[in-house]
Amino acid sequence: MRINKYLAASGIASRRECDRLIASGKVLINGKKAELGAEVGESDEVSVNGNAVALKKNEYYILNKPKGYICSVSDEKGRKTVLDLMPDGVGRIYPVGRLDYDSEGLLILTTDGELAQHLTHPSNSVPKTYLVKIEGTITESALNPIRSGIEIDGYVTKKCKAHIVETNKVFTKIHITVTEGKNREIRKMFEAIGKNVTLLKRIKIGDLTLRGLDRGEYRKLNKQEVAYLMGL
Repeated sequence: MRINKYLAASGIASRRECDRLIASGKVLINGKKAELGAEVGESDEVSVNGNAVALKKNEYYILNKPKGYICSVSDEKGRKTVLDLMPDGVGRIYPVGRLDYDSEGLLILTTDGELAQHLTHPSNSVPKTYLVKIEGTITESALNPIRSGIEIDGYVTKKCKAHIVETNKVFTKIHITVTEGKNREIRKMFEAIGKNVTLLKRIKIGDLTLRGLDRGEYRKLNKQEVAYLMGL
């Protein structure tokens, strides 16, 4: 493992800041000044400013995010963040991707930057399924512009899957599976066809679901689930 990644995974600082520590000569590997790009293994002794550094195991959680929380580690406006729902002592854990303040549902939180990058990078096209509730009625054919890609904010969305799961005169519920994660994208997609979203809930990432988790509840992911997410 590269030394900057090792230090970041140990909770020292971001990789960029770790590079600065290495360049300034404050990082030692087996008693010798570390070089940028150096590799370290389990048997190597690493220290920063004379203090020993031990590699921490990554942590992985799934959370059923309620409305009224932002996906951030802090908020300048003083709003509640998803970290307020997590146990004390979880370390440098971060939410993966975003669910906006008024949205809810499945959220991954982890200390593993590689998994976070894998799940959010557009080139990996990781499928995420949402339950969308809109005002009034809509036909399956009226969803075709969303399915085929629709222009919002000057760009055309990727093709996606969408189908009606419940409808009456007051509201309609739709399942939509997208592979992008742009800010408020789904709400804007429905606005583009003249529909107002009253509920937006992420219910799946790949085949991983919220089964057994009530709003605000979390649990640790097991090794099989982590491996599955990395393979998406």
